[in-house]
This record gives sequence, structure tokens and C-alpha cells, in this order.
Amino acid sequence: MVSKMHPYSNGLILYTIRPNDTLYTLSQRFGTTVQAIIAANPGVDLRILYIGQKIYIPYNYNNPNPNNYNQQPMITEAEFAFSNLIRMLWEQHITWTRLAIISMVFDLPDVDLVINRLLRNPSDFAAAFQPYFGEETASRFADLLRRHLVLAAQLVNQAKAGDSMAAAETERIWYDNAREIAAFLASINPYWSRQEWEDMYFDHLSLVKAEAVEMLNQNYLSEINLYDEMERQALTMADVMTRGFVMLFPERFR
Repeated sequence: MVSKMHPYSNGLILYTIRPNDTLYTLSQRFGTTVQAIIAANPGVDLRILYIGQKIYIPYNYNNPNPNNYNQQPMITEAEFAFSNLIRMLWEQHITWTRLAIISMVFDLPDVDLVINRLLRNPSDFAAAFQPYFGEETASRFADLLRRHLVLAAQLVNQAKAGDSMAAAETERIWYDNAREIAAFLASINPYWSRQEWEDMYFDHLSLVKAEAVEMLNQNYLSEINLYDEMERQALTMADVMTRGFVMLFPERFR
């Protein structure tokens, strides 16, 4: 039950986020505004919605069917489980990247172990891809993703050593690798946009580089704040990836 203290208690729905929901589409569905939805959820960061998230939505009493969200297809258990898997893999990707940066910057004794764990992430992604796209495609994606991580580690070490020329060349190759990843994903799934993935990967690379720079410069609070942004961005990539799987293989998620 909605608390009487809530500013929209006279017309509020507790809604569970589903695939492809945005604040705009929800505002249109419930006859409200994006600003009203934000105001109805004080203290909640709604810049990135995730499947299964519960938020309050104020609806317009003049809407002939304010409960029309019940007509939308429910997310299946299979889709929910797969979404959680992909989100976990992207969370692990950025978490072990951050831990690797810390270990490299401060010459920690666990650096080799941490990098080895980071480099397991591409194989874990391949295991998720293989049942849908086959072994060859899954392995190709893992190779591209592993190169992305190896280049990131090289870039950190070169920046730490002050070798700006080598770092610039590695960064150029790093971005070329991101373009390869985007093109590859678009080539295996028509529901994945090459431009969208390229834009997302470029954002990801920019955040990783900034994270390493802040760590090298001992700007620890700034680096922590960057990680929060990196997490939001990674979860966006996860949800775009999940949506592509579901749209291409709908029979697997019923």
C-alpha cells in the first residue's frame, strides 16, 4: 500500500520495469509526465532503468484505463534469468578492470592473479553466447573482448611509465578494437546496431581511461565517482545485449 505521506498517494501505481521501458514511454502509457515520475520517486536514480526494478508512477485519472500496463507482456522467467546473467558479466567486467588498474598502479602482489581473473571474463561471455550463436562465433567474440582487456592493461602500464607515444599508439589500436567489436556484434544479430555498440564502447573506453588517469594522479574520490558512472553505462550495455538476444531468439525466452 502506498504511504499517505507520498505526494502522489491518490493516484500511484507501483510498477515493475520491463524490457524496452523508458521514462518517456511510461509517461505516455499512464497519461503523466517524465518530470512527475521522477518527482514520485525521490532519491531514486532513474537515469538508467533495469528490468525488475520497481518504481512509482502517478497516473492520470482521466486516462480511460489507468491499469493498461497489465496488457503489456510480462517478462518471462527465462528472460529475467538471462538478463541477470548478462548484467553480472558486465558488472564483473568493470569490477575486475578496476581491481586490475589498482593492482598495476600500486604494484600490488596480487597483480597477476587479478589480471588472470579479469581475462576469464571473455570466456564467461563466450559461454553465454555459445548456446545461441555456436562455438565459432562465441570464441570470436571472446577473442575480441580479450584483446580489449589486454590493450587496456598495456595502456595503464605505458601511462604509468610515462611513455606517452606508446600509450597513444595503444589507445588508437584499442579504439580500432572497439570498432571491430561493434561491427562483429552487428554482423551476428540484426537487432544490434553497429553505431549504437560503437558509441557505447567508446563511452566505456573513455571511462576506463579516465579511471586509470585519476588513479595514477591519486584523485581517489574522482575515480570512485567515475566508477559509479561506469557501472550505469555497463548496465546499459548489458540491457541492450539482452534485448538483442530476446528479439533474435524469442522462442528461447518463452
